[in-house]
Amino acid sequence: MIPRPLAALLAALALSACVAPAPPLTPTAPVPGGAAERFVAVSARVEPVAEALCRSLRRGPANCDIQIAVDDRPGQQPNAFQTLDGSGRPYVVFTLSLIELAQSADELAFVMGHEAAHHVAGHIPRREESARTGAILAGMLAAASGLSTEEVRQAQGIGASIGAQRYSQDFELEADALGAEIALRAGFDPVAGARFFDRLPDPGQGFLNTHPPNAMRKQVVAETVRRLTGS
Repeated sequence: MIPRPLAALLAALALSACVAPAPPLTPTAPVPGGAAERFVAVSARVEPVAEALCRSLRRGPANCDIQIAVDDRPGQQPNAFQTLDGSGRPYVVFTLSLIELAQSADELAFVMGHEAAHHVAGHIPRREESARTGAILAGMLAAASGLSTEEVRQAQGIGASIGAQRYSQDFELEADALGAEIALRAGFDPVAGARFFDRLPDPGQGFLNTHPPNAMRKQVVAETVRRLTGS
């Protein structure tokens, strides 16, 4: 996921399209050049492919009705993220500044596929479960150490935060691979799309970093494309 503020969606303008899924691994027509028109055209091609992949991979009563939306509040930093509304419907949200920052339809498609992939892979419930486990273990250790009730609560909060971050880098790489597949099947070039990482700060190798190094992410995209295309 592209780094995002903790503010949730709402106040977003939905941009969805009811179109047939694109044939797998086949080129499609070019998209318009203007930023807004390009975003709408890319959304129309990526959304049905992401939904089809979601239906094929998710087990149980997962909601695969992915909504691609724009956070049109002024002054927002370049950002894209995946979230769920109160009914569990998945949203992929872009700020206007990120739409303008993308230098090509391939970059938009890859970022869009990456964010949709977080839902396809079930990362929100998996992260929540990891946070709960971290909170429980930290609370038990704190209580066993004789700490006060308030100190136990603080330990649970720290444990939840560490638990939520534990698999973050793995989730990002998984979403990079699935996102590359979504973009490719929608008729875009994920390797060209991953050049978006060249303009992002590199998080490095830190253990608690939520995102892996940019070079590693680009490598995952390239390897995924080679696997899917055989070239």
